[in-house]
Amino acid sequence: MEINPRGTEMSRRSRWVHLVVLCVVGLLINYLLAKVPLALKFPLFLDNVGSALAAALGGYIPGIVVGFFTNFINGIGAHETTYYGSLTVLIAICSAWFAERGYYGKLSKLPIVVFTFALIGGGLGSVLTWTLYGFEFGTSLSAPLAQRILDTGIMSPFWAQFAADMLVDVLDKALTVAIVAIVLKVLPQSLKDKLYFAGWQQAPLTRKKLMAADHKRARRMSLRSKIILLVAAAMVIIAGVVTVISFIHFQNAAIDEQIKLAYGVANVASDAIVADRVDEFIEKGEAAEGYALIDKRFNDLVSSAEEIEYVYAYKILEDGCHVVFDADTPETPGSQPGDVVEFDEAFMKDLPILLAGGEIPPITSNEKYGWLLTIYKPVYDSQGVCQCYVGVDINMNHIATSGYQFMARVVSLFFGFFLLILTGAIWLAEYNIILPINTMDIATENAVYNTEEARARTVERIHELDIHTGDEIENLYHSVVRTTEDMVGTIENVEHQNEVISRLQNGLILVLADMVESRDKCTGDHVRKTAAYADIILRELKRKGVYLDQLTDAFMQDVVNSAPLHDVGKIQVSDAILNKPGKLTDEEFEIMKTHTTAGAEIISRAIDMVAEENSGYLKEAMNLAHYHHEKWNGQGYPCGLAGEDIPLSARIMAVADVFDALVSKRSYKDGFPFEKAMDIIREGSGSHFDPKVVDAFVSAQDEVRRVMNTYMGA
Repeated sequence: MEINPRGTEMSRRSRWVHLVVLCVVGLLINYLLAKVPLALKFPLFLDNVGSALAAALGGYIPGIVVGFFTNFINGIGAHETTYYGSLTVLIAICSAWFAERGYYGKLSKLPIVVFTFALIGGGLGSVLTWTLYGFEFGTSLSAPLAQRILDTGIMSPFWAQFAADMLVDVLDKALTVAIVAIVLKVLPQSLKDKLYFAGWQQAPLTRKKLMAADHKRARRMSLRSKIILLVAAAMVIIAGVVTVISFIHFQNAAIDEQIKLAYGVANVASDAIVADRVDEFIEKGEAAEGYALIDKRFNDLVSSAEEIEYVYAYKILEDGCHVVFDADTPETPGSQPGDVVEFDEAFMKDLPILLAGGEIPPITSNEKYGWLLTIYKPVYDSQGVCQCYVGVDINMNHIATSGYQFMARVVSLFFGFFLLILTGAIWLAEYNIILPINTMDIATENAVYNTEEARARTVERIHELDIHTGDEIENLYHSVVRTTEDMVGTIENVEHQNEVISRLQNGLILVLADMVESRDKCTGDHVRKTAAYADIILRELKRKGVYLDQLTDAFMQDVVNSAPLHDVGKIQVSDAILNKPGKLTDEEFEIMKTHTTAGAEIISRAIDMVAEENSGYLKEAMNLAHYHHEKWNGQGYPCGLAGEDIPLSARIMAVADVFDALVSKRSYKDGFPFEKAMDIIREGSGSHFDPKVVDAFVSAQDEVRRVMNTYMGA
């Protein structure tokens, strides 16, 4: 039996040892080919060779494991590489797919592999970099290339960097694919067989059977699709919930940090203000003593952190916010002391508290000044009266950007993990559920029970599956084996009973025919001889390819089995006429001719007593009895049918019947010699007999002579 080389059986322990070795070697190759070029200042990073090679040799599982953990190992020194793990995993999956279909061994297919890898590593990698960090014109080789493309004015910065990354990665992946293809070419097949990680829970399949089992069509949705959908949906839902929760916590933590920053700035600013002189600062502004120094402190605070948008001090009165200090920003100069600023809509609900000099919680707003976090810290004079509020506005737009980048990192990390888990689940389901079920389906679907040899082969094929999953699938397999064996036993028993019934039926037919024949003292073994001649004619017609549309096995068997009944109607003809030694009178011959219709009526009554599906041989018996004296030229009886209007079985019986009558001795004549009888049959071709039937009969004359001699000798 041809065994799929990649499905060669091995012990579970050795299979896992080979997996570990392959993964370790793949990780080592990826690590070295990432670090060595960097140390040598080589512009390419061949850090996917190990993943692609492990996938091509071992299949999806080793490739994904190597791809997934490569970026975690490389991320020890540079954590940002961890986010690119999903791309390495995708390359490993594609490598396994290409290897299964022999792409590495075909020079014409290698450009497809290179372009696919480059599209993942360069194209998707470029998009991921833009999402995570924004472009700063990446690697040492792609940076000047991207700048040159950008300088042409043809592309935006995004597409310039995308095109540069793709071009560089084509070179990188061309080297990667070349290395993998060479290794696959050099390694002996025996080693490649050992390294392939298959999880057979049954006898390994040939490639042809594996393709058949792997692509078994379902009426609606395949089990594989349902498992993929279920696992993917569960992981996506869980990941979605976790990502949303993580994003909310991240955003809340970021806002808390900004609130702490705002209060820290507000505390420094309020400490710089002399609260008892606030009215003086409003009235005199920069002319007031010490004003310029405090104003400088406010300006220094604005420039101390990128997130700080505005720092100011307002005295809150009924008519609005009276400016005490307002730091300048690069885009907007601050308001002048004494200016009145209208109340912002976001503060209207807290206005009574502000007018009373109380404290309010931080306020977020997203109006004309953008998304801002604002805190107001009251500044009290020596009498404990609130003279003004220090306001600090923190620009929160960077939190949204950081949030999107955080989600991109989470999704990128999750996607690699998702591919690892999904592929593992599919791999386990493939070998433990899908292939066992599909092979059982194919084995039972293609089962043949029509011969003893076919039945034995069917049972053998099911036994050869040798499914040993150790779960309900194995229980189902053993049930299928038992059911098949029981079915085969039942069929054999039924066939034996049918054979007994068939022999009994044929015996009864012969007994009935003998009863009729015993009344005709001239016919001897006529019914047996005519049946033998009919059998010879049928087989010769089939050999010559004549009347093939009618000459089915069932038809031929029915004709031979029912041939002895062709003269059953003679039971209604009197002995005086039946055994008259001389020539019959016209009246007697007319009576003799009625044996055809009488035979048809007798058999018709028998047909009425049996089921339609069991009446095949009786229908041919009725045709034989009714029409075996019809002639090809229409001059026969009882109906005067001509040509192919006469049933084929009756046309065959006409030749057999006449020939036996010619060569047999009767009370009123001697039998003709064989050659003379054959000449008479030939002369009747086209008039009395069907020419094709005569041709078949004459062609098989050696067999005809043998039958004739056998019975004459008897």
